[in-house]
Amino acid sequence: MSKMINRPQYLNQLIAHQNVDLVKIITGIRRCGKSSLLDLFHEHLSATGVDDAHILHINFESLRFREIQSYLDLYDYVSARIPQSGTTYLLFDELQVVEHWEKAIESFRLDFDVDIYITGSNAYLLSTEFSTLLSGRFVEIRMLPLSFREFIDFSPFAEGTSLDEKFQKYLQFGGMPVLREYHFDENLSHQALEGIYSTVVLRDILQRNPTANQDILQKISLFLASTLGSITSPNNIGNMLAHENSLSHTSSRSTGPTVQRYISMLNSAFIFYSVSRYDIKGKELLKTLGKNYICDMGFRNMLLGYRDADRGHILENIVYLELLRRGYRVYIGKIGTTEVDFVAEKPSEKLYIQVTESLQTPDTRARELRPLQSIRDNYEKIVLSMDRDFLTSYDGIRTVNLVDWLLGKL
Repeated sequence: MSKMINRPQYLNQLIAHQNVDLVKIITGIRRCGKSSLLDLFHEHLSATGVDDAHILHINFESLRFREIQSYLDLYDYVSARIPQSGTTYLLFDELQVVEHWEKAIESFRLDFDVDIYITGSNAYLLSTEFSTLLSGRFVEIRMLPLSFREFIDFSPFAEGTSLDEKFQKYLQFGGMPVLREYHFDENLSHQALEGIYSTVVLRDILQRNPTANQDILQKISLFLASTLGSITSPNNIGNMLAHENSLSHTSSRSTGPTVQRYISMLNSAFIFYSVSRYDIKGKELLKTLGKNYICDMGFRNMLLGYRDADRGHILENIVYLELLRRGYRVYIGKIGTTEVDFVAEKPSEKLYIQVTESLQTPDTRARELRPLQSIRDNYEKIVLSMDRDFLTSYDGIRTVNLVDWLLGKL
């Protein structure tokens, strides 16, 4: 068995919520490390003196638990194993396979002294029925593939590999934890990513949406992967697919809603993230023309073949994911006729961020700085680029090397 990757950023969140009367729900794309995180948390419980009898850990992808198919099966199996006294920790991996699981979870909370942790590879886990039943009584911990810092810590680099070379590997292979087993072998890594992607499509999307067309889903996936960071709308994508006769059975009036439905499926399986635009002056969210980012560069390169051509948007995607990891709510900023790549917010903080390959030419510099210069508030404004320059500020707008920023060196 391969060594588990420690993910302290996520483990510490679970520990912070330990024994709080909230159901802890870990979500994220398949194979991004959720099961390992539950294993790490199990180890933490044991190491801090929790007796094995008070830890009930079930992975529903194991055939050992194939008899547990409904919420009643789950309730009967678990309640028979909960000790009479003391808190019991219930760890459920890939719980979404159990029908109406939320009814059993609510009943455990009412009937026993338990602390509950759940993982799931699909946002349907947080569907309306569940949210209604457990309204305000759960916390979601969103897990992503490895950050660049984690990738550096856990990848098998040859001695003397430079930081730039490591970053290049990150752009090429992405951060799915399983790839560390393949030591940057392109073919094996590609096969592994293909297997994960196919499982996500078949089990997390098509099984839940039996009327969905796999061919259309794949075409939309390819389109989104090839237009990362570009302003798009479901109508535009629908028109393009209609032009290719991919949506020939759909009337032109319904292509937009059809495409939106498929994008929502991809969002729910955590393959793509859709980001809304925010009018900075008007301080309101705009309903049209958002952007889409992929959960990991490895999948983009698996779908399209590795190419470095659209490097600006690739870097933008990397920054978007890192902002999510750091707990920001992220929007695309609109200011007049110009655009700010990211408006990143926390309850007591706001950042405006532009991402570019380089600021070396006067034209690029003027283009990237103009939107930030036209924002009149006092929140921090940053341009992230691959430059390593002695000049670190333009009119109060900070310029930071993107790789340093990813590593937390500011």
